[in-house]
Amino acid sequence: MRAAVLRAAELPVPYAGSKPLSLEMVPVPEPRPGEVLVRIARASLCHSDLSVINGSRIRPLPMALGHEATGVVERVGEGVDDVRTGDHVVLVFVPACGSCRACSAGRPALCYRGAESNGSGDLLHGPAVLRTADGNRINHHLGVSAFAEYAVVARESVVVIDDDVPFDIAAMFGCAALTGIGAVLNTAALREGQSVVVFGLGAVGLMAVMAAAQVPGTTVIAIDPLPAKQDLGRRCGAQHAGAPDDAARLVAEVTDGGADVVLEAVGSGRVMEAGLQLLARGGALVSVGLPHPEQDITTQALQFAGMGRRLLGSYMGDAVPERDIPAYLDLWRKGRLPVELLHTDTRPIKDLNESLDALAEGRVVRRIFTLGH
Repeated sequence: MRAAVLRAAELPVPYAGSKPLSLEMVPVPEPRPGEVLVRIARASLCHSDLSVINGSRIRPLPMALGHEATGVVERVGEGVDDVRTGDHVVLVFVPACGSCRACSAGRPALCYRGAESNGSGDLLHGPAVLRTADGNRINHHLGVSAFAEYAVVARESVVVIDDDVPFDIAAMFGCAALTGIGAVLNTAALREGQSVVVFGLGAVGLMAVMAAAQVPGTTVIAIDPLPAKQDLGRRCGAQHAGAPDDAARLVAEVTDGGADVVLEAVGSGRVMEAGLQLLARGGALVSVGLPHPEQDITTQALQFAGMGRRLLGSYMGDAVPERDIPAYLDLWRKGRLPVELLHTDTRPIKDLNESLDALAEGRVVRRIFTLGH
């Protein structure tokens, strides 16, 4: 099968020239006990992929990238009896073990064992199974490695969905939807009549805008430097949109003393600092983006106890995928989550490197790839 492999991070831009991802022929792996083999139908390009390529997220190399995808189950390993050949599935980038401290507390997105295997490039039930043609190890990306014609993943990395969901739609639900919608509904627990500011109108930020717009009586302000993204934010349900320099003015004009929730989907410490200053007393900043590990934030310590403000981290939207993916797909079916607005186009997998530039420059929201079966 073909797989897109990253062998060196922090190559120079433009990526169309440096070509960090190489399409390599590798053996199709076999599922072990507790695993499934999925034929990848569609895979999306996400900023988390870009974060590995540009060095913001340190991962073991070489690595077969891609983590947001949908496909059809081809084979199941021993002990897997609740997923069957032919099932359509959405892949999930945190394989929750079900028994660690986080899982036992009902927070599978923070699974300790899943985080450990993701960090090492392994799978939840054992070492990496991807190999080069001559037998050398290739690491898995977030337990998925979806920029390939097939993926062996843990049973815990798939959620079965209805067969009639188009692949181009389903592909966006394993990361962008879980992260953006979950940040609003799970982490922030946005309530009726509250106000929310969303910084960064990529796929995750726009999913957050859609989710916030579903809560009755909310005021939604969408912030992005690109006018086209601002317009898309309005189409996704924001009543107000503007550039970062407009944020403080908009909050002053349309809220009573500040925003109840500010959601940062940029991956910037500076944006987090600015967002804290836009909060009402008792408001919450939800950090969703992935800043470079060398970034930090500086802010007035007194605002937390003195003004009751909160800083909340949100990983994978604090989602419970088996619960949330079907629920979010149901909202999409009812026309309340127009996720098709985020689908920029669908391209063949050979266009990955040039698409990295398009994503980094904000020219695409969700570019989806076919794998050429």
